[in-house]
Amino acid sequence: MHYQLDTLEHDNLGSTVYQLLCNDLLQGRLQPGARLKIRELAEQLGTSVTPVRDAILRLVQEQALAMQSPRDIRVPYMTVERYLEIRAIRIRLEGLAAETAATKAQPADITRLEEIVARNAVAMTAQDIALGCALNQQFHFALVDIAGLPFLHGILYRIWLQMGPLIAAVYQQGGSAMLDYHYPVMAAMRQGDGAAAALAIGDDILSGGQAILLHLQARQSAG
Repeated sequence: MHYQLDTLEHDNLGSTVYQLLCNDLLQGRLQPGARLKIRELAEQLGTSVTPVRDAILRLVQEQALAMQSPRDIRVPYMTVERYLEIRAIRIRLEGLAAETAATKAQPADITRLEEIVARNAVAMTAQDIALGCALNQQFHFALVDIAGLPFLHGILYRIWLQMGPLIAAVYQQGGSAMLDYHYPVMAAMRQGDGAAAALAIGDDILSGGQAILLHLQARQSAG
């Protein structure tokens, strides 16, 4: 990873480093098992170690990173049990977002979602995993934005800090199933059918996420 930071006030550095690392987690540039070295990151960013350490400690507190020791900080591997818990929470919360979004969506919102899905299809055909993961995340959070639920956005953001690396690790393996279930969501959005939208996003999380569950089960059995 390579970062470029403009000259920033010292007070803003910690927040900026935190946001950069969050983006790497959300979009899967950091995958499970990846190790983060504070001094190395500070050199890449052109900062002291303090804002990097503060950002990492914040992510450890949010359970997006795991610190075995001050010199061993990694993106954690998720257990099957943890994934199933997060999956159940996502179905409820993202279902609420989809249901609300379907009742509020304007034509411009539908167009925005269609563009994300179309770009994601192109990315998957090109096997551009990084872009595909980024667009997948954009789709899910666009529903929250359209719903106008900023507090829910904050809750889901923390959940996705843990899910982003895992989704990226299996995105190619999941194939078309990682995108196919977005189309029924779109159909429900066009009809303004909140119940159907909630059901469709739940199907996406369950069925589209089957590759994630199989990946975790295989790893847990091997371990």
